[in-house]
Amino acid sequence: MGVRVVVVDDHRLQAEALASALRLRGHRVLAAFTPGQDAVEFVVRRRPEVCLWGTAVPEGPGVLAPVARIRARLERTAVLVLGPVPSPRGVAAAFAAGACGYVPSDGRVAGVERALARVRAGEAAVTPELLRLAFAELLDPAPRPGDEAERLRALLTPREVEVLTRVAEGEDTRAIAARLGIAPSTARTHVQRVLAKLEVGSRLEAAALAARTGLLS
Repeated sequence: MGVRVVVVDDHRLQAEALASALRLRGHRVLAAFTPGQDAVEFVVRRRPEVCLWGTAVPEGPGVLAPVARIRARLERTAVLVLGPVPSPRGVAAAFAAGACGYVPSDGRVAGVERALARVRAGEAAVTPELLRLAFAELLDPAPRPGDEAERLRALLTPREVEVLTRVAEGEDTRAIAARLGIAPSTARTHVQRVLAKLEVGSRLEAAALAARTGLLS
């Protein structure tokens, strides 16, 4: 017997495509739509057996808050998050929000169907490898770009941050000295200290590191 399902996805076309595929396989799809203010209320009113919640950024701030609200109000409704792989942060965020499983959004419909069967039976639906990565992420979270920027910024003095800004803008030693009102030799010393503290070998690498981590934002 088919499963009573509601499909929610960031992209409406994906939601509708998945809904159509599930209907063809005998499942009762109650609705397919994008997240919005009414999404949680609709799910609560219709009380599906499973809610499929698809998102491209499951680890984003507040993205899975609706999942937590659905689970708080509907204990018997399982929520399956469909998200990108690899995304251990996403898997961790999904289970933290109360989801019963995490399914790769680029997988086949058969994979979604297997996940539906598992959560309907009261089991968690996630591959062992993704679960291992998620636990590793929870126990030893990788630094986010913002965290790395804060760490690097703490290594530099305010003057060195100014110098790095000039370096990132492509200024040479003489231009930096003139802009900051210091001697070229002093500017050169500042640049060398910045490179050493950031553990990079050139001005180009320093500029790339600053851009990648948002150090100068």
